[in-house]
Amino acid sequence: MKVRYFADTDTDTMLIEFRDVPVVETKDLDENTILDLDAHGNIRSITIEHASTRADAPQFSYEQVAA
Repeated sequence: MKVRYFADTDTDTMLIEFRDVPVVETKDLDENTILDLDAHGNIRSITIEHASTRADAPQFSYEQVAA
């Protein structure tokens, strides 16, 4: 998984890539959120525009919790 934050763009964009596979379908969840799906309908990536106000970017933390 990769998380990229583009602070210097006009749209203040965060891209979260879950898998490195081709995009087969793109869905607009709202005017600032895009969901990309692979051939099996799995989420490939999510794009969030205006991420500093909508997703508190660039603040980010990652925690792996044992099952």
